[in-house]
Amino acid sequence: MDAARRALLPTEEAQALFELTEELGSAELAPRAAGAEAASEFPRDVFRLIGRSGLLGLPYDEDLGGGGQPYAVYLQVVEELARHWLAVGLGVSVHTLACHALAGYGSLEQRKRWLPDMIGGELLGAYCLSEPEHGSDAANLTTRAVADGDGYVIDGTKAWITHGGEADFYTVLARTGGPGPKGISAFLVEAGTPGLSAANPEHKMGMRASTTAQMRFEGVRVPTERRLGEPGQGFAIAMRALDCGRLGIAACAVGVAQAALDAATAYARERVQFGKPIIEHEGVGFLLADMAVRTEVGRAAYLAAARLRDLGLPFSRQAAIAKLHCTDAAMQTTVDAVQVLGGAGYTTDFPVERFLREAKVLQIVEGTNQIQRRVIAKALERG
Repeated sequence: MDAARRALLPTEEAQALFELTEELGSAELAPRAAGAEAASEFPRDVFRLIGRSGLLGLPYDEDLGGGGQPYAVYLQVVEELARHWLAVGLGVSVHTLACHALAGYGSLEQRKRWLPDMIGGELLGAYCLSEPEHGSDAANLTTRAVADGDGYVIDGTKAWITHGGEADFYTVLARTGGPGPKGISAFLVEAGTPGLSAANPEHKMGMRASTTAQMRFEGVRVPTERRLGEPGQGFAIAMRALDCGRLGIAACAVGVAQAALDAATAYARERVQFGKPIIEHEGVGFLLADMAVRTEVGRAAYLAAARLRDLGLPFSRQAAIAKLHCTDAAMQTTVDAVQVLGGAGYTTDFPVERFLREAKVLQIVEGTNQIQRRVIAKALERG
């Protein structure tokens, strides 16, 4: 870890956590990433390892088994994981998103009962908000949870679910009342509950080791004790979670961009044309300089938003800005990395072609970048 990155970590404990992440990334993630992506192998054991290493619960209270770390520290760990393997970094972000409703809105009894295993790595989570006909328009979701005796019965289909079919629990947003956002509630549903099933995984351009699938709810009975927050509070819970999740995606994007920059720089130092390394040619050097600028500005953007969150201040607009900038920057930076490598960059012999395919999804998940622009514009309208 260079001095500049160390300076962004506020305590010796945070620095030690980052160094542990670097070690795990180099030893356990990077050597497996290309092979697992090519074979579409979901790395469930890696998430257990990360959890048992204390890295899966960093932003949660220590009395519940968490790390008690600021969000700014947690996000830098996510970035470092994504630098070595995006499917893992994004998986940690999604798991944190899935835990958010319980950690932030569950009763003390609910949190003590379920959260320790969730953040200790024994239980992996998924977040069920989007539907086949309601992605960005989540306020009009149609999955229903009908009160029945001492619980609810959930029917509907959720789409684009990261860890779908692999997760141990699902945080589910379902309609318990009338139309619109005030009719939605949040539930914690165990995998294996009768009536809950996963469709075949989607065949994707990139991030193939990260399973994405529809989840089908057919008469899924959930006890009332697994409703999180009050009836009708679900949409507010979901939007707060998405603000946090967007910062996770921003951190992942910076991780991919940093990986692409590192690979392109290393190649440019070694590749000789016209009698000198190509990094010494202005056309290549300036390309790398622009990549470095985008990456470091992205890191500064997500950390600025995270510090607002850590201070308990509004950060929704800043989260949207960070997500928008970082993911657009990652897309351009991976394109440029392929260009630096030339023909070699278009082959699977080098990782930059994979980084390019992976970066695209980051402009889509947790709200498309068009939605981020809408969030930012609405915030400017309000003043």
